[in-house]
Amino acid sequence: MPAMAPIIEPDPALIAPHLAVTGEDRPGVRNDSGVKVLIVDDTSINVELLQSVLEAEGFQTLSACDGMSARAISKRESPDLILLDVMMPGESGFETCALLKSDPKTSDIPVIFLSALDDVKSKVRGLKSGGVDYVSKPVHGEEVLARVRVHLRIRENNRALIREQQARLQELRTAQQAILVRPSDCPAACFGIVYHPLEETGGDFYDVIALNDDLFGYFVADISGHGSSAAFLTSAVKALLRQYSNPLFSPEDAMRGVDSVMRQILGEEQYLTAAYARLNRRTRRLTVVSAGHPPLITVSPSGDARIVELDSDPLGIFGALTLKKKEIRLAAGDRFYMYSDGLIESAPGADRRVGLDRLVAACIAERRLPLDECLNAVVSSVRSSDAPADDVLLLGVEVNA
Repeated sequence: MPAMAPIIEPDPALIAPHLAVTGEDRPGVRNDSGVKVLIVDDTSINVELLQSVLEAEGFQTLSACDGMSARAISKRESPDLILLDVMMPGESGFETCALLKSDPKTSDIPVIFLSALDDVKSKVRGLKSGGVDYVSKPVHGEEVLARVRVHLRIRENNRALIREQQARLQELRTAQQAILVRPSDCPAACFGIVYHPLEETGGDFYDVIALNDDLFGYFVADISGHGSSAAFLTSAVKALLRQYSNPLFSPEDAMRGVDSVMRQILGEEQYLTAAYARLNRRTRRLTVVSAGHPPLITVSPSGDARIVELDSDPLGIFGALTLKKKEIRLAAGDRFYMYSDGLIESAPGADRRVGLDRLVAACIAERRLPLDECLNAVVSSVRSSDAPADDVLLLGVEVNA
């Protein structure tokens, strides 16, 4: 004769008044809390007893008799917690839990196992499969209720922390975006920009500064790391750069000024790569200074391209900074491009030269498009087959007639 599934032992004080009726018709049951618990068990009496205990305390309940149904209901209804039996027809509770945790739609739902398997090996397996708790049958209704409440509170606390962190990051993102210059803010600079931070707050930064009617500075930087620390540092870099943004200071002076302060405030193993290009639109002379940053690219209307490579040190690391400078003569209609390494590296450690060649080819291929359209087309072309592994920033400037 096959062994019968163990029956849950409810606390009579909790459920006795409610055994005569079931479901939403039970009088006096408060089930409007909005908190849903999914009960998964192939023994109907176990499901009914758990429903009695939970609904008497104001919880909404859902039920399933096997793992496959439980997963479908979880996707559709998004319960706040799952009470899961282990020995069921078809897939076991362990398998069901592992599948729930592998699905992004259900991965954060806490699972409590209720099982007759009370050996240590089974308990460890349940916790390793993703369960947050393991209760051996027969269980008491009061114990189940206490554990449900504990894990729902833990989940809500975690959600509150996540919401708080997201709100803080959104504030930082808003502040970071507010300090970035838009093309409409400085139309005489004739620039366009595409910037896609990988996270809420990015480590990439750019600035465009009008030094006078003819002289414009274009700055692109990449601060190692992401998140709140990088966001705060971008504000500091912008303030420093603006301090040195007048004809009294050369581009090298500006870079050294940023470096001297960054060495004092950057964390351990943090650094800053940057490129600063200063364009005299009257003489069409471009001065480029690099601090360990990817090379600037120029493209003529006919499609001739030049890579301006400068071997130099990043900012914020060395006491004696090595900077390299190059003077370039441009012509009407020429464009130059500054960017961060996220555009030429498909993954950390990837071959940057291959990425750079792809970027140059895209800049040449899209050169006849208006500048804004060109930049978007270049980014789409370069990143079409790769998921971004870093911030993506591309700044383009057109030399007017």
